[in-house]
Amino acid sequence: MTWTDYGQGLETNLQDLHVRVQSGRYRAKPSRRAYIPKADGRLRPLGIAALEDKIVQRAVVEVLNAVYEVDFRGFSYGFRPGRGPHDALDALAVGIERRKVNWVLDADIRDFFGQLDRVWLRKFLEHRIADKRVLRLVDKWLAAGVIENGSWSATEQGSPQGASASPLLANVYLHHVLDLWVDWWRRRHAHGDVIIVRFADDFIVGFEDEQDARRFLTELRERFARFGLELHPDKTRLIEFGRHVVGRRRKRGLGKPETFDFLGFTHICAVSESGRFWLKRITVSKRMRAKLKMVNEQLKRRRHQPIPVQGQWLASVVRGHAAYYAVPGNTDAVSTFQYQVTRHWFKALRRRSQRTRMTWARMGRIAARWIPKVRTMHPFPAARFAART
Repeated sequence: MTWTDYGQGLETNLQDLHVRVQSGRYRAKPSRRAYIPKADGRLRPLGIAALEDKIVQRAVVEVLNAVYEVDFRGFSYGFRPGRGPHDALDALAVGIERRKVNWVLDADIRDFFGQLDRVWLRKFLEHRIADKRVLRLVDKWLAAGVIENGSWSATEQGSPQGASASPLLANVYLHHVLDLWVDWWRRRHAHGDVIIVRFADDFIVGFEDEQDARRFLTELRERFARFGLELHPDKTRLIEFGRHVVGRRRKRGLGKPETFDFLGFTHICAVSESGRFWLKRITVSKRMRAKLKMVNEQLKRRRHQPIPVQGQWLASVVRGHAAYYAVPGNTDAVSTFQYQVTRHWFKALRRRSQRTRMTWARMGRIAARWIPKVRTMHPFPAARFAART
């Protein structure tokens, strides 16, 4: 059923849904399996919930958010009201620049949404939620299974990524498994500063002391194993990184510090024009390549649309890209993206006819009319973090 069909008798449909939920006659439908491409070429499985399931999930999430916002830690930023990825990026930048950070743990949980243990999730929810009706609703969504290629299959573990309730359930799970434990660990065992920033299942931990970092990584693996989770062995790295690392590595005859990726940005130890340490952030190259590939494929399909129609669409693409990636120090990468979009558009327009009159000079005038100019869209992290926190 589509939103349009459901909306034709909206009040009647919602009242009927409300009665079924209150009486216990509501039944969750299986999710529809869909796949979206990832930046590394693999496919990410999603579970698309049925329309009524989305409505009920959204309503329950609104209630549970009010309950859990009191409990969640300040370093958790993913899928929380009033918080976004740039808040997490700001906090990470300020932590690395102002705290004593010499080592960074770039952690990746292997298939988190697929490996999430439902038995533990139920225990975590029962710890805070006393209403059995809410717990039964969550059980129904998790047990509904998935439909792929017309056939139904059960899902014994995990939570369908893409459902409205999944981000909150993931936050609840990691709140108990990771956040509370990290708070306890750095008070109990750490000898130096420890910072952490988490966005959903993606998190970065910074350490002052190398011994703390290595002990934390070992005990984190054990902690995760207890709750059915595993750090990805190839994507989890402990690297030397921080404002004093460049000089120390130079004295030891080593090269520049390694970089790490977080929320679409590659983080680099750099030096400002005044000679001070600066955490430089540039667009992750594979993310940009994937986006340009999508633009090129779409332009081939839209090749014969009028130029104004194509221009409006490309303008929205460039504006959306800049709205996220145009942070201080990253204008070169955003300008490169803008130039490559213009180049792909130029090639697409030239292929419309064998006797084309499209020259690069004319393309420049068209691009100036439709493609937005590049400018920095975000303040420096410390300024925004100080204003918000």
